[in-house]
Amino acid sequence: MYKAVFRPAGRGTPFFGCGQSWFKFYSSSGTLCQKSALNSPPTHLPEMPPCDFTPEEYKGISKDQMMQIRRQNCNPMTMKVTSYKRPVFVCQGHMQWLWDVDGKRYLDLFAGVATVSVGHCHPRVTEAAVKQLKTLWHTTNIYVYPTIHEYCEKLASYLPDPLKVIYLTNSGSEANDLAMMMARLHTGNYDIITFRNSYHGGSPQSLGLTSNAAYKFPTPGGFGCTNTMCPDVFRGIWGGSHCRDSPVQTIRECSCHKGVGGAVQYPRNYLKEAYKLVRERGGVCIADEVQTGFGRTGSHFWGFQGHE
Repeated sequence: MYKAVFRPAGRGTPFFGCGQSWFKFYSSSGTLCQKSALNSPPTHLPEMPPCDFTPEEYKGISKDQMMQIRRQNCNPMTMKVTSYKRPVFVCQGHMQWLWDVDGKRYLDLFAGVATVSVGHCHPRVTEAAVKQLKTLWHTTNIYVYPTIHEYCEKLASYLPDPLKVIYLTNSGSEANDLAMMMARLHTGNYDIITFRNSYHGGSPQSLGLTSNAAYKFPTPGGFGCTNTMCPDVFRGIWGGSHCRDSPVQTIRECSCHKGVGGAVQYPRNYLKEAYKLVRERGGVCIADEVQTGFGRTGSHFWGFQGHE
């Protein structure tokens, strides 16, 4: 269920479009959705920076064929997340650039939905991948293969003490399933706490960690998981000037989204104090770094290191 709140765009409003207006939609869970009432795009747009890469000419199936296949043969969620009135049909990428089937170039500010931290088809990454594919595809951990051990050793070197053991999984959902099981085995406890509006995977177990209505289903699952209030310093009852430890004292509204549940800047020392309380009570703390690890936050290799 949604309720709509109308506000005219004016001075101080963080949305572009002089003389236009926008709508705010609140879902029953409190999630904020915004729909623009702009009838036409702005006329004064900055020019795209130059690019010396020339993409290959697209010669694949038509847009209509793609949409027909998307509706009939792809899982229904793909249509649910196709949020544009005119879908973007991408076909090639290079570094920070994407091209659609018509040859139009885009600057990818989402970094492949936060999972391409060094750009699309980065030459060094591509070279390493091709080299590996020409050497060996897959065996099993029964055998000892040098490259896996070299990778684990190097990856572990970027972790602070006492973290030093690497488990390789094939998805974030599987990684969180494994983390849940290991935490319960290690502590002897069962209950797990995550934030509301969070996303931690779509497997039967990790759906309990996920607290985002778009990814929930009317079936029991994820037992032992509790979703608590997110300490959002821009929204919520403790936001902005209401939060003593907010890194930004503000009353403005912010709609900046980086991940599935949005980019949330926690109050100063929040994670440090929360981790302390959990550990004092015999629990362990798990950092889901699918969208914040490997240097994506800019200051540290792992996102949690920025909160120590």
